[in-house]
Amino acid sequence: MINSALLNTEVQNFIKNFEDDISKLAFAGSPFEDVSVHELIQQIESRKKIEKKLPTWFETQNILFPPKLNLEQTSSEITADYKASLVKGEILADITGGFGVDSFSFSEKISTVHHFEINEALSEMAKHNFKVFHKDNVQCFPEDGLTAVLSKNYGVVYADPSRRHESKGKVFFLRDCEPNIPENISKILTNCNQLLLKTSPMLDVSIGLAELQKVFEIHIVAVDNEVKELLWLLKKDAFQEPHIKTVNIKKSGIERFDFKWNETPTALYSLPKKYLYEPNAAILKSGAFDLVFEKFKVNKLHKNTHLYTSETLIDFPGRVFLIEKAIPYTKIEMRAALSFKKANITTRNFPESVETLRKKWKIKDGGDIYLFFVTNLEDKKEMLICSKV
Repeated sequence: MINSALLNTEVQNFIKNFEDDISKLAFAGSPFEDVSVHELIQQIESRKKIEKKLPTWFETQNILFPPKLNLEQTSSEITADYKASLVKGEILADITGGFGVDSFSFSEKISTVHHFEINEALSEMAKHNFKVFHKDNVQCFPEDGLTAVLSKNYGVVYADPSRRHESKGKVFFLRDCEPNIPENISKILTNCNQLLLKTSPMLDVSIGLAELQKVFEIHIVAVDNEVKELLWLLKKDAFQEPHIKTVNIKKSGIERFDFKWNETPTALYSLPKKYLYEPNAAILKSGAFDLVFEKFKVNKLHKNTHLYTSETLIDFPGRVFLIEKAIPYTKIEMRAALSFKKANITTRNFPESVETLRKKWKIKDGGDIYLFFVTNLEDKKEMLICSKV
Protein backbone atom coordinates (compact mmCIF):
# COMPACT_ATOMS: atom_id res chain seq x y z
CA MET A 1 0.00 0.00 0.00
CA ILE A 2 1.13 3.52 -0.78
CA ASN A 3 1.66 5.66 2.30
CA SER A 4 -0.64 8.62 1.59
CA ALA A 5 1.35 10.73 4.07
CA LEU A 6 4.10 10.90 1.45
CA LEU A 7 1.79 13.10 -0.62
CA ASN A 8 1.39 15.78 2.06
CA THR A 9 2.64 19.12 0.73
CA GLU A 10 5.13 19.53 3.57
CA VAL A 11 6.61 16.07 2.95
CA GLN A 12 6.75 16.60 -0.83
CA ASN A 13 8.55 19.92 -0.37
CA PHE A 14 11.02 18.26 2.00
CA ILE A 15 11.78 15.56 -0.58
CA LYS A 16 12.08 18.06 -3.42
CA ASN A 17 14.33 20.52 -1.57
CA PHE A 18 16.57 18.09 0.36
CA GLU A 19 20.22 18.82 -0.48
CA ASP A 20 22.00 17.66 2.69
CA ASP A 21 24.05 14.49 3.19
CA ILE A 22 21.63 11.55 3.08
CA SER A 23 23.58 9.81 5.86
CA LYS A 24 22.74 12.67 8.22
CA LEU A 25 19.04 12.11 7.55
CA ALA A 26 19.45 8.38 8.17
CA PHE A 27 21.11 9.13 11.52
CA ALA A 28 18.70 11.88 12.56
CA GLY A 29 15.53 10.03 11.58
CA SER A 30 12.35 11.26 9.94
CA PRO A 31 10.97 14.67 10.92
CA PHE A 32 7.48 13.40 10.05
CA GLU A 33 5.44 11.20 12.36
CA ASP A 34 3.67 9.26 9.61
CA VAL A 35 6.61 8.86 7.21
CA SER A 36 9.60 6.66 8.01
CA VAL A 37 13.16 7.73 7.34
CA HIS A 38 13.49 4.75 4.96
CA GLU A 39 10.57 6.06 2.87
CA LEU A 40 12.07 9.54 2.75
CA ILE A 41 15.50 8.29 1.70
CA GLN A 42 13.97 6.13 -1.04
CA GLN A 43 12.06 9.09 -2.48
CA ILE A 44 15.01 11.50 -2.27
CA GLU A 45 17.60 9.13 -3.75
CA SER A 46 15.40 7.78 -6.52
CA ARG A 47 14.15 11.23 -7.50
CA LYS A 48 17.71 12.52 -7.83
CA LYS A 49 18.70 9.45 -9.84
CA ILE A 50 16.21 10.26 -12.61
CA GLU A 51 16.74 14.03 -12.76
CA LYS A 52 18.32 14.05 -16.24
CA LYS A 53 16.80 10.81 -17.47
CA LEU A 54 13.18 11.66 -16.65
CA PRO A 55 12.84 15.45 -16.28
CA THR A 56 9.02 15.37 -16.44
CA TRP A 57 8.86 12.94 -13.50
CA PHE A 58 11.52 14.94 -11.64
CA GLU A 59 9.64 18.23 -11.91
CA THR A 60 6.09 16.95 -11.27
CA GLN A 61 4.62 17.22 -7.77
CA ASN A 62 3.27 14.09 -6.03
CA ILE A 63 5.17 11.59 -8.18
CA LEU A 64 6.26 8.57 -6.13
CA PHE A 65 9.50 6.72 -6.78
CA PRO A 66 10.43 3.05 -6.22
CA PRO A 67 13.80 1.84 -4.90
CA LYS A 68 16.79 2.76 -7.09
CA LEU A 69 17.15 -0.85 -8.28
CA ASN A 70 13.76 -0.62 -10.00
CA LEU A 71 14.99 2.40 -11.97
CA GLU A 72 18.17 0.83 -13.37
CA GLN A 73 16.58 -0.54 -16.54
CA THR A 74 14.01 2.25 -16.95
CA SER A 75 13.94 3.97 -20.33
CA SER A 76 14.73 7.65 -20.59
CA GLU A 77 12.00 9.99 -21.80
CA ILE A 78 13.91 10.43 -25.06
CA THR A 79 14.15 6.72 -25.84
CA ALA A 80 10.60 6.01 -24.63
CA ASP A 81 9.23 8.62 -27.03
CA TYR A 82 11.26 7.11 -29.86
CA LYS A 83 9.81 3.66 -29.10
CA ALA A 84 6.29 5.07 -29.15
CA SER A 85 6.90 6.40 -32.66
CA LEU A 86 7.37 2.80 -33.90
CA VAL A 87 3.98 1.36 -32.94
CA LYS A 88 0.41 1.70 -34.19
CA GLY A 89 -2.84 0.18 -33.02
CA GLU A 90 -5.81 0.48 -30.71
CA ILE A 91 -4.51 -1.52 -27.75
CA LEU A 92 -1.01 -2.26 -26.47
CA ALA A 93 0.17 -4.58 -23.70
CA ASP A 94 3.32 -3.56 -21.85
CA ILE A 95 4.10 -6.89 -20.21
CA THR A 96 7.11 -5.64 -18.22
CA GLY A 97 5.58 -2.35 -17.11
CA GLY A 98 7.95 -1.44 -14.29
CA PHE A 99 7.95 2.24 -13.35
CA GLY A 100 5.75 2.98 -16.36
CA VAL A 101 7.87 5.33 -18.48
CA ASP A 102 7.37 3.38 -21.72
CA SER A 103 3.65 2.93 -21.06
CA PHE A 104 3.41 6.70 -20.53
CA SER A 105 4.88 7.36 -24.00
CA PHE A 106 2.83 4.60 -25.63
CA SER A 107 -0.32 6.19 -24.21
CA GLU A 108 0.39 9.28 -26.33
CA LYS A 109 0.08 7.17 -29.50
CA ILE A 110 -2.16 4.21 -28.58
CA SER A 111 -5.82 4.42 -27.51
CA THR A 112 -5.55 1.88 -24.66
CA VAL A 113 -2.43 0.70 -22.84
CA HIS A 114 -2.40 -2.24 -20.43
CA HIS A 115 0.50 -1.94 -17.98
CA PHE A 116 1.39 -5.33 -16.49
CA GLU A 117 3.77 -5.45 -13.52
CA ILE A 118 4.03 -8.53 -11.33
CA ASN A 119 5.52 -6.53 -8.44
CA GLU A 120 2.34 -5.30 -6.72
CA ALA A 121 3.99 -2.37 -4.95
CA LEU A 122 5.56 -1.15 -8.20
CA SER A 123 2.27 -1.62 -10.07
CA GLU A 124 0.41 0.43 -7.48
CA MET A 125 3.04 3.16 -7.65
CA ALA A 126 2.82 3.30 -11.45
CA LYS A 127 -0.98 3.45 -11.21
CA HIS A 128 -0.73 6.41 -8.82
CA ASN A 129 1.68 8.25 -11.11
CA PHE A 130 -0.51 7.70 -14.17
CA LYS A 131 -3.37 9.35 -12.24
CA VAL A 132 -1.13 12.32 -11.45
CA PHE A 133 -0.38 12.64 -15.17
CA HIS A 134 -4.10 12.21 -16.06
CA LYS A 135 -3.31 9.16 -18.17
CA ASP A 136 -6.81 7.71 -18.10
CA ASN A 137 -6.12 5.41 -21.06
CA VAL A 138 -3.53 3.38 -19.10
CA GLN A 139 -4.83 0.48 -17.03
CA CYS A 140 -2.55 -1.20 -14.49
CA PHE A 141 -2.63 -4.92 -13.72
CA PRO A 142 -0.48 -6.36 -10.89
CA GLU A 143 0.03 -9.70 -12.62
CA ASP A 144 2.26 -11.66 -14.96
CA GLY A 145 2.08 -9.90 -18.33
CA LEU A 146 3.39 -12.86 -20.32
CA THR A 147 0.55 -15.07 -19.10
CA ALA A 148 -1.92 -12.32 -19.99
CA VAL A 149 -0.81 -11.93 -23.63
CA LEU A 150 -0.77 -15.68 -24.17
CA SER A 151 -4.52 -15.77 -23.51
CA LYS A 152 -5.73 -12.51 -25.11
CA ASN A 153 -5.24 -10.72 -28.44
CA TYR A 154 -3.47 -7.36 -28.57
CA GLY A 155 -2.55 -5.09 -31.44
CA VAL A 156 0.94 -4.57 -30.03
CA VAL A 157 2.88 -6.34 -27.30
CA TYR A 158 5.89 -4.62 -25.76
CA ALA A 159 8.49 -6.31 -23.56
CA ASP A 160 11.63 -5.14 -21.82
CA PRO A 161 12.81 -8.36 -20.13
CA SER A 162 14.68 -7.98 -16.86
CA ARG A 163 18.39 -8.51 -17.27
CA ARG A 164 18.67 -9.59 -13.66
CA HIS A 165 18.06 -13.31 -13.16
CA GLU A 166 17.20 -14.60 -9.67
CA SER A 167 19.92 -17.28 -9.76
CA LYS A 168 22.34 -16.04 -12.46
CA GLY A 169 22.56 -12.36 -11.47
CA LYS A 170 23.02 -9.87 -14.31
CA VAL A 171 22.61 -11.55 -17.73
CA PHE A 172 22.84 -10.52 -21.39
CA PHE A 173 21.47 -13.43 -23.43
CA LEU A 174 17.74 -13.11 -24.14
CA ARG A 175 17.00 -16.67 -23.06
CA ASP A 176 18.38 -15.86 -19.60
CA CYS A 177 16.25 -12.73 -19.15
CA GLU A 178 12.87 -12.71 -17.42
CA PRO A 179 10.43 -13.30 -19.00
CA ASN A 180 12.03 -15.69 -21.49
CA ILE A 181 10.90 -14.18 -24.80
CA PRO A 182 12.68 -16.57 -27.22
CA GLU A 183 10.90 -19.51 -25.61
CA ASN A 184 7.49 -17.89 -26.11
CA ILE A 185 7.80 -15.94 -29.37
CA SER A 186 5.55 -18.17 -31.49
CA LYS A 187 2.73 -18.04 -28.93
CA ILE A 188 3.04 -14.27 -28.45
CA LEU A 189 3.02 -13.56 -32.19
CA THR A 190 -0.09 -15.68 -32.59
CA ASN A 191 -1.95 -13.24 -30.31
CA CYS A 192 -0.67 -9.89 -31.61
CA ASN A 193 0.05 -8.00 -34.82
CA GLN A 194 3.42 -6.75 -33.66
CA LEU A 195 5.92 -7.49 -30.90
CA LEU A 196 8.32 -4.73 -29.85
CA LEU A 197 11.24 -5.96 -27.78
CA LYS A 198 13.82 -3.84 -25.97
CA THR A 199 17.19 -5.40 -25.15
CA SER A 200 20.49 -4.40 -23.63
CA PRO A 201 22.79 -2.25 -25.80
CA MET A 202 25.45 -4.86 -24.99
CA LEU A 203 23.62 -7.59 -26.92
CA ASP A 204 25.32 -8.52 -30.19
CA VAL A 205 22.92 -8.10 -33.12
CA SER A 206 23.86 -11.44 -34.71
CA ILE A 207 23.36 -13.25 -31.39
CA GLY A 208 19.96 -11.61 -30.93
CA LEU A 209 18.90 -12.67 -34.42
CA ALA A 210 20.00 -16.23 -33.68
CA GLU A 211 17.78 -16.29 -30.58
CA LEU A 212 14.74 -14.60 -32.11
CA GLN A 213 12.35 -15.38 -34.97
CA LYS A 214 10.35 -13.23 -37.37
CA VAL A 215 12.36 -10.02 -36.89
CA PHE A 216 11.58 -7.43 -39.58
CA GLU A 217 13.29 -4.34 -38.11
CA ILE A 218 16.05 -3.61 -35.61
CA HIS A 219 16.51 -0.08 -34.27
CA ILE A 220 19.86 0.79 -32.70
CA VAL A 221 19.18 3.88 -30.60
CA ALA A 222 21.95 6.17 -29.39
CA VAL A 223 21.56 9.42 -27.46
CA ASP A 224 24.41 11.92 -27.78
CA ASN A 225 26.57 9.20 -29.35
CA GLU A 226 26.01 6.61 -26.61
CA VAL A 227 24.03 3.50 -27.56
CA LYS A 228 21.16 3.14 -25.10
CA GLU A 229 18.82 0.49 -26.52
CA LEU A 230 18.38 -2.16 -29.15
CA LEU A 231 14.76 -2.37 -30.31
CA TRP A 232 13.47 -5.42 -32.18
CA LEU A 233 10.22 -5.41 -34.16
CA LEU A 234 8.70 -8.81 -34.88
CA LYS A 235 5.57 -10.08 -36.63
CA LYS A 236 4.43 -13.56 -37.55
CA ASP A 237 4.60 -13.02 -41.33
CA ALA A 238 8.17 -11.62 -41.40
CA PHE A 239 10.31 -13.76 -43.70
CA GLN A 240 12.91 -11.48 -45.30
CA GLU A 241 16.19 -10.16 -43.92
CA PRO A 242 15.45 -7.44 -41.34
CA HIS A 243 16.11 -3.77 -41.91
CA ILE A 244 18.59 -2.17 -39.52
CA LYS A 245 17.85 1.42 -38.59
CA THR A 246 20.51 3.31 -36.64
CA VAL A 247 19.62 6.60 -34.95
CA ASN A 248 21.74 8.98 -32.95
CA ILE A 249 19.49 11.47 -31.16
CA LYS A 250 21.19 14.82 -30.55
CA LYS A 251 19.97 18.27 -29.58
CA SER A 252 20.65 19.41 -33.14
CA GLY A 253 18.56 16.59 -34.64
CA ILE A 254 18.65 12.86 -35.43
CA GLU A 255 21.41 11.17 -37.43
CA ARG A 256 20.00 8.21 -39.35
CA PHE A 257 21.63 5.38 -41.28
CA ASP A 258 19.59 2.43 -42.56
CA PHE A 259 20.49 -0.78 -44.32
CA LYS A 260 19.38 -4.35 -44.82
CA TRP A 261 20.96 -7.12 -42.76
CA ASN A 262 23.56 -9.14 -44.71
CA GLU A 263 24.20 -6.46 -47.33
CA THR A 264 27.84 -7.03 -48.26
CA PRO A 265 29.35 -4.36 -50.53
CA THR A 266 33.11 -4.14 -51.02
CA ALA A 267 34.77 -1.10 -49.46
CA LEU A 268 37.51 0.95 -51.12
CA TYR A 269 40.58 1.93 -49.12
CA SER A 270 43.00 4.82 -49.23
CA LEU A 271 45.62 6.64 -47.22
CA PRO A 272 44.30 9.64 -45.24
CA LYS A 273 43.02 12.45 -47.46
CA LYS A 274 41.80 15.90 -46.41
CA TYR A 275 38.89 14.92 -44.15
CA LEU A 276 38.42 12.18 -41.55
CA TYR A 277 35.04 10.69 -40.58
CA GLU A 278 34.18 8.77 -37.41
CA PRO A 279 30.75 7.04 -37.54
CA ASN A 280 28.45 7.59 -34.59
CA ALA A 281 28.07 4.92 -31.91
CA ALA A 282 24.85 3.47 -33.37
CA ILE A 283 26.51 2.78 -36.72
CA LEU A 284 29.55 1.25 -35.04
CA LYS A 285 27.23 -1.00 -33.01
CA SER A 286 25.49 -2.14 -36.21
CA GLY A 287 28.74 -3.41 -37.74
CA ALA A 288 27.86 -1.88 -41.14
CA PHE A 289 31.41 -0.69 -41.73
CA ASP A 290 31.61 -1.35 -45.48
CA LEU A 291 28.09 -0.04 -46.12
CA VAL A 292 29.24 3.39 -44.96
CA PHE A 293 31.55 3.50 -47.97
CA GLU A 294 28.76 2.62 -50.39
CA LYS A 295 26.30 5.21 -49.15
CA PHE A 296 28.64 8.14 -48.53
CA LYS A 297 31.35 7.38 -51.11
CA VAL A 298 34.18 7.72 -48.60
CA ASN A 299 37.28 5.53 -48.40
CA LYS A 300 38.18 3.36 -45.46
CA LEU A 301 41.63 3.65 -43.86
CA HIS A 302 42.02 -0.11 -43.32
CA LYS A 303 39.81 -3.20 -43.20
CA ASN A 304 39.85 -3.12 -39.37
CA THR A 305 40.21 0.64 -38.91
CA HIS A 306 36.63 1.89 -38.92
CA LEU A 307 37.44 5.45 -39.91
CA TYR A 308 36.82 7.01 -43.32
CA THR A 309 38.40 9.71 -45.44
CA SER A 310 37.64 11.91 -48.45
CA GLU A 311 39.11 14.83 -50.35
CA THR A 312 35.89 16.85 -50.30
CA LEU A 313 33.66 17.54 -47.28
CA ILE A 314 30.37 15.62 -47.03
CA ASP A 315 27.43 15.52 -44.61
CA PHE A 316 28.15 12.49 -42.42
CA PRO A 317 26.38 10.79 -39.45
CA GLY A 318 29.17 11.15 -36.91
CA ARG A 319 32.15 13.33 -36.14
CA VAL A 320 34.03 15.08 -38.95
CA PHE A 321 37.62 16.31 -38.80
CA LEU A 322 40.10 18.18 -40.95
CA ILE A 323 43.37 16.23 -41.14
CA GLU A 324 46.20 18.69 -40.51
CA LYS A 325 49.05 16.15 -40.64
CA ALA A 326 49.64 12.40 -40.85
CA ILE A 327 52.67 11.43 -38.77
CA PRO A 328 54.38 8.00 -39.01
CA TYR A 329 54.38 6.38 -35.58
CA THR A 330 58.12 6.37 -34.95
CA LYS A 331 60.09 7.95 -32.09
CA ILE A 332 61.83 10.45 -34.34
CA GLU A 333 58.69 11.57 -36.19
CA MET A 334 56.58 11.70 -33.02
CA ARG A 335 59.07 13.76 -31.05
CA ALA A 336 59.32 16.25 -33.89
CA ALA A 337 55.52 16.51 -34.21
CA LEU A 338 54.46 16.72 -30.56
CA SER A 339 54.77 20.43 -29.89
CA PHE A 340 51.59 20.48 -27.77
CA LYS A 341 50.87 19.18 -24.27
CA LYS A 342 47.09 18.71 -24.48
CA ALA A 343 44.88 16.84 -26.98
CA ASN A 344 41.87 14.54 -27.35
CA ILE A 345 43.06 11.02 -28.20
CA THR A 346 41.23 8.21 -30.03
CA THR A 347 42.66 4.84 -31.09
CA ARG A 348 41.33 2.65 -33.90
CA ASN A 349 42.98 -0.67 -34.76
CA PHE A 350 46.08 0.38 -32.80
CA PRO A 351 48.15 -1.77 -30.39
CA GLU A 352 48.47 0.80 -27.58
CA SER A 353 45.68 2.14 -25.37
CA VAL A 354 44.76 5.79 -24.92
CA GLU A 355 46.07 5.66 -21.35
CA THR A 356 49.41 4.22 -22.49
CA LEU A 357 49.77 6.86 -25.20
CA ARG A 358 49.07 9.69 -22.77
CA LYS A 359 51.74 8.46 -20.36
CA LYS A 360 54.25 7.64 -23.09
CA TRP A 361 54.03 11.00 -24.87
CA LYS A 362 53.01 13.14 -21.87
CA ILE A 363 49.77 14.39 -23.44
CA LYS A 364 47.02 15.70 -21.16
CA ASP A 365 43.33 15.39 -22.05
CA GLY A 366 41.39 18.27 -23.59
CA GLY A 367 41.91 21.21 -25.92
CA ASP A 368 41.07 21.72 -29.60
CA ILE A 369 43.52 19.21 -31.06
CA TYR A 370 42.28 15.69 -31.92
CA LEU A 371 44.76 12.85 -32.33
CA PHE A 372 43.78 9.59 -34.01
CA PHE A 373 46.24 6.73 -33.64
CA VAL A 374 45.48 4.27 -36.44
CA THR A 375 46.71 1.52 -38.71
CA ASN A 376 46.55 2.52 -42.38
CA LEU A 377 45.95 0.40 -45.47
CA GLU A 378 49.69 -0.32 -45.73
CA ASP A 379 49.53 -1.83 -42.21
CA LYS A 380 51.65 1.03 -40.90
CA LYS A 381 50.95 2.80 -37.63
CA GLU A 382 50.43 6.54 -37.76
CA MET A 383 49.07 9.52 -35.83
CA LEU A 384 46.59 11.83 -37.50
CA ILE A 385 46.59 15.38 -36.15
CA CYS A 386 43.10 16.80 -36.68
CA SER A 387 40.83 19.70 -35.94
CA LYS A 388 37.07 19.36 -35.61
CA VAL A 389 34.91 20.58 -38.49
